[in-house]
Order: sequence, then C-alpha cells, then structure tokens
Amino acid sequence: MERWNMADSNITKQALVAALCALMAEQPFEKINVAHICERCGMNRKSFYYHFRDKYDLVNWIFDTEFIALLKDERLGGNYDEHWSFVEKACRYFYEHHEFYRKALQIEGQNSFEDHFREYIRPLLAERVSCMLEPDEMDVFSMDFFTDALICAVERWLMTKDCMPPEAFVEKLRRLIEQGAVFIYNEISGPDR
Repeated sequence: MERWNMADSNITKQALVAALCALMAEQPFEKINVAHICERCGMNRKSFYYHFRDKYDLVNWIFDTEFIALLKDERLGGNYDEHWSFVEKACRYFYEHHEFYRKALQIEGQNSFEDHFREYIRPLLAERVSCMLEPDEMDVFSMDFFTDALICAVERWLMTKDCMPPEAFVEKLRRLIEQGAVFIYNEISGPDR
C-alpha cells in the first residue's frame, strides 16, 4: 500500500511540475501563483501544499530531483579530466532546460533558485578548492569568490539569447582557467622573482 502512495505522490508532483513549467514558458515567474499552478493541472491547493511549501520550493524540487539525480553517480574525487566531464554534464543539463533555468535564475529574494543552487554547489567547490588552498585560507570570502564566479559564469551563459552549446561553453571556460593559471604561474616564477 505504501508503494502505491509513493507512486501517487510522484504523479502528483510531476503534474505540478508540468503545470509550473508550462506557466513559466508563458509568463514571468513572479506573476505565477499557487492557484495558477493548481488550476493548470486540475488540482486543489491542499494537494499542492501537501507536497511543497510554496512555488519556490517546487522550483527547487525540480532541480533537486532532475539535476542531482543526473549527477549522483559522478565521481567527484576523480582526476582533472573527470572533473571537467562532470562540469560538462551539468552544463548539458542546464542547456537542455535553459528556458526554465533562465527564468528560475531571475527569481529574486528569499528562497530564490540562485540561493538554492549556491547551497548545492558550494560544498562541491569546497572539495576542489581545499586541494588548492591551505586550510587557513579556506574561509568564507574564498568560498564566496569561487561559488559566485561559477554561478555568475553559468548564469551569464544561460541568459545569453542564443547561448552556445555546453561543450563550447565548457571548452572556453576550461581554456580561460588554464591559460590564467599558466600566466599567473609564469608571473610568480618569472626571472624577477
């Protein structure tokens, strides 16, 4: 019996997801309310609130179930190329759903998707940054810098009218980071040092 309820729960959530996505394709997120979502999928508000706190929670649930499920088996402790493969896979997901995430990233204020994305991405970056910085350098400022840089790059890419394919975006990102690292290394270890 519990299995049946789980299936019903997923069907209900998927109906709400489909309704929200359809509405977001038609109008700005801030003009959408829970009543609109429920009306679109023929559900009552009580059903919505049984599953989600508000429309922001629904947006974050979409990310959590799709994006995190897509990447759950990725090896984050792998080698350098595997890390870039992870980034490309993540960017491919955003690209395939860029219309939705363009609007989701424009949500401002408390419970915004950008804040939720930041909370997810920060520990992943902390793992990578900890390999680069000394333990006493791993502070809030450093983590904010790297997290904001990544989120800003992804957001700018997705918000571009005709955003480039994810493979091209990741290749440019990788090239810029690697060239920057080489330049800084050469500056630091140059003949004047």
